[in-house]
Amino acid sequence: MARTVEYTAYGPARDVLKIVDRDIPEPTAGNILVRVMASGVNPSDVKKRGGWGNVASPTQPIVPHADGAGVVEAVGPDADPSWVGKRVWIFNAQGSAGYGLKGGPESGTACEYTVVPPTCLAPLPDEASFSTGACLGVPAITAHYAVFSDGPVKDKLVLVQGGAGAVGELAIQFAARAGAKVMTTVSSPAKAEIAHRAGAAWCIDRKMENVTERVLALTDGGVDRIIEVDFGANAALDASILAIGGSIAAYSSPSDRHPTMPYYELQMRAAVIRLISNVRIPRPRIDGAIAAINEGLSEGWLSPTIAREYALADVALAHEAVEHGRAIGQTVVGVRTA
Repeated sequence: MARTVEYTAYGPARDVLKIVDRDIPEPTAGNILVRVMASGVNPSDVKKRGGWGNVASPTQPIVPHADGAGVVEAVGPDADPSWVGKRVWIFNAQGSAGYGLKGGPESGTACEYTVVPPTCLAPLPDEASFSTGACLGVPAITAHYAVFSDGPVKDKLVLVQGGAGAVGELAIQFAARAGAKVMTTVSSPAKAEIAHRAGAAWCIDRKMENVTERVLALTDGGVDRIIEVDFGANAALDASILAIGGSIAAYSSPSDRHPTMPYYELQMRAAVIRLISNVRIPRPRIDGAIAAINEGLSEGWLSPTIAREYALADVALAHEAVEHGRAIGQTVVGVRTA
């Protein structure tokens, strides 16, 4: 038997998340059985469990969490047997199901064993812990695509909004490593410390400083790229600090699902607006991100900050910590210790 977290209705974490015992699944044709060691908790996981966006009610039990890490236990028919015994990190375990899109099972990584296709796996370098591996899928792949989706960033001025967030911290690391001059916004000295450590040359406390004035004082005409955590909240600000011909790569808009846009201000900057969904990143871009992520892990320059690791029995507390922004850094659920 295998301990498994699941929910059959959307709602508050303590009300809907349950731990049950299930049979260890058999890997089906072309798929791979992973013994999960750690499971990452992303804001998207929390939103999905809460029913954000008025998605359709579950038609079957949902095992939460898109990301995780573990060891391949077995492979199904027609799957590559060389995976067996490998340490792996898991991404997009649930596919696009639950987001109003077709494709992918409703089974994530908050369980002792999960079955996923090989397209949702990457080798985990020996230098990285399972907890680190559980922090890579949504944050690191999104960060890599956001930074490089409009071309190289060497010698570019890149602003990362929310540089201490899961995506933001890794975006800083990718951009700085690639030779960009990175600045970021934060909301506390503790978050500034994380962003500086990631490679940001300038940290602007949005609660204490005028971001527009500070950015324009540091640049000659604004920034070339903006990595945006909340398009609805920051669209007008972004328009005021974007260099002519610059781009905004926005991967979320939690403050407003239907934001207004300062069209003419952005038009006069000849702005490129790129809206990013982690379940819609082209496969070649995912493959490129995996290569860069594993290189960074092996060489030691890619390192997500982990705020806290919870036991599987405390998965609801982990969801609440993410939901209410109680921790600085990523949140992990430890599934197994051996």
